[in-house]
Amino acid sequence: MAKVFIYPATSLILSDLVARFGHEPLGSAVAIREHIQTPGFDSPPIQMTSDDPQKGLKWAAVEVPSGIRGRMSLYGPMVEEAEAAIIIDEPDLAFGCMGCARTNELLCFMLRERDIPRLELRYPTSKEEGVTFVAAIKEFLAELEVKKHE
Repeated sequence: MAKVFIYPATSLILSDLVARFGHEPLGSAVAIREHIQTPGFDSPPIQMTSDDPQKGLKWAAVEVPSGIRGRMSLYGPMVEEAEAAIIIDEPDLAFGCMGCARTNELLCFMLRERDIPRLELRYPTSKEEGVTFVAAIKEFLAELEVKKHE
């Protein structure tokens, strides 16, 4: 089982596909749940502490807005932990909205710079493309399992 970073990280559909094919999806749902369930966390609905932008300095410069650094305090450790990545280009908002264009650019850059297996697909716009889309993801995840056992 490989740890697969999914982009968009908010995509429950992509998270479910990765889990169905026997891998661990690394996305925002679990990271946020773990973050807000931390003992002593008392800032909902903001879901961010004053320490988060400081933690984000590991992945983004001090000149970068604090919102990006705060998001990177969640996403950065997952990118470092990832053994593979699936990146969907130009996803529909219903597929998983990431909300912050600069964070998105930084995440995709970091994933492309890492020496890990990576699948990049365009978001499907028809039923036929959708079938091909799911088949490509299934094949990629099956190949990950084979590589882990070699």
